[in-house]
Order: sequence, then C-alpha cells, then structure tokens
Amino acid sequence: MENSPPRRHIFPRGIRFSDIDALRHVNNVRFFDFLEDARHALLFLDLHQAGETPFRGLVVARHEIEYRRPLNFQPEPVLVETWVTGLRPVRFTLEHEVTSDGVVYASARSVMVAYDVERAAPRRLEEDELVHLKRYLAD
Repeated sequence: MENSPPRRHIFPRGIRFSDIDALRHVNNVRFFDFLEDARHALLFLDLHQAGETPFRGLVVARHEIEYRRPLNFQPEPVLVETWVTGLRPVRFTLEHEVTSDGVVYASARSVMVAYDVERAAPRRLEEDELVHLKRYLAD
C-alpha cells in the first residue's frame, strides 16, 4: 500500500504593498508573516470558526526557510500550504510551502512547543490538539 500525501492546510495570503522591498519582490522577512498568518488560521481561527477549542498556548522553538525564487507583487493571493511532519507529546513540526500557480517560492519548517503561559513552562499537548494535528500528519 502506497503512502498518500498528507492532507495540507491551505491558507490564501494576499501580497500587500508593504511586503515588497526595494528590489520589487517580497522581502525575505515577510515570508515569516505569511507563515504566521497560516499558522494562526490552522491552530486558532479555523478551530474557533468550527466551534472547536483553539490551541491554548504555543511558542515557536525554531524556524528554517529556504527561498526558492523571487516572489513579485501579484493581485492574486499566494497559497501557504502547511502539514505536520513530527508529533511528540510537547512539540510538533510544521512543514510549509508558499506557492502560486504550482510554483514553490519558499519552503519552511517550524518547530512548535505547547506552552503553559501561567507556569511559563512547556506543557503536554491536549487530546483535542493532538486530534487536530493528526488531521494533517504525514506518514
């Protein structure tokens, strides 16, 4: 039996004029804004809109990004595709691709840690959080 590709969370993100730098393409730092907006939708907004409980505290432990090609301003949104590649009791890894018309402009990896704000310490992921992440988990 072949492994099927993971289900990807797809977030359309418009390119803003403020995303463009002096070289007339999306500034490298702005790609992190794209990832943040997609993460916020995946882990908070979508769950809230579905009547489910959003995640209750997360911190970014690590970001890695590879810029594949310059992304110029365009009126159509780019797609930020996100899926889970690592899932542990306290942390998980998200893979991302920023695409438009089938072209990958950047690929990235974010390591997220469940965090208890009151204790200012890592915490275990809740069962409902694990269920949500498993929807996007790659084999």
